[in-house]
Amino acid sequence: MLTALGTMGLVVAVGWFLAHRHVLGDRAALVLARVVFAVATPALLLTTVAHADLHLLLSRTAVVTWTSTATIALVAIVVLRAAWRRSAADVTVGALASSYVNAGNVGLPLAVYLLDDAVAVVPTLLFQLLVLAPIAFAVLDRGSLGGSVARRTLSNPIIVGTLVGLVLAALPWDLPEVVYEPFRLVGAAAAPLALLTFGMSLALPRTVDSTAPRRDLALAVGLRSVAHPVLAWGLGTALGLPGHALLAVVAMASLPTAQNVLVYAMQYRHGEALARDAGLLTTVLCVPVLLVVAATLG
Repeated sequence: MLTALGTMGLVVAVGWFLAHRHVLGDRAALVLARVVFAVATPALLLTTVAHADLHLLLSRTAVVTWTSTATIALVAIVVLRAAWRRSAADVTVGALASSYVNAGNVGLPLAVYLLDDAVAVVPTLLFQLLVLAPIAFAVLDRGSLGGSVARRTLSNPIIVGTLVGLVLAALPWDLPEVVYEPFRLVGAAAAPLALLTFGMSLALPRTVDSTAPRRDLALAVGLRSVAHPVLAWGLGTALGLPGHALLAVVAMASLPTAQNVLVYAMQYRHGEALARDAGLLTTVLCVPVLLVVAATLG
């Protein structure tokens, strides 16, 4: 776990250095974010979902994961919209920062190193891609780009990649692996490019407009790093999950805010500071949180 987190930290540091020294130009972070959003991430998701076991969608583990994640997102939406009167776009990014975890860059290596089971990340990954992302894109598309919400949502490259992966996973036969190799090759760039983008965003000059509202940030970090793991533990215990499965769902719920939230925020130009700062703080906090989870349930 520490190896995976340390490696990620170094890549983020490289991104910060590149932006700080203007090695790639002033618009590099935005360009990389678009590459991750439109090319690399869809390719990664297509290959990942195509090889997933769809029976996981009906397991108790999936019920705990989906219920706890949806609850955290709803709490964020209620507080941000009803109590603090944020715009629909800012509420969407805030809800994602609170509930959308780094299942790919941190969750996958964590599932391998801590749980010895890469499949443990699939319920989290699928819920985010099939539920959270489409809803978020529908709101953001309507608010910033206009046009038909359904058309733009279904043409979103990330959702298209996920849906194609689901169709391939449901086929009664397996396609030759050579078909997946180009997508796997391009998809391998998603994680490092997202981390580089995250690092570059940290080097951008801080202004009043680029500072996340403190209440919004505190809410996102509290929900992400404390409330979600506790809720997953409570639901998993209530449903009688065995020790290893309970450890898996709580560990996945303890993951930091995904760098993809920042990519989405940059793509739609809303809530970039909140996505950036929540990603940074929850990534730092996830180390002690995961150590406590592993010591308690491992």
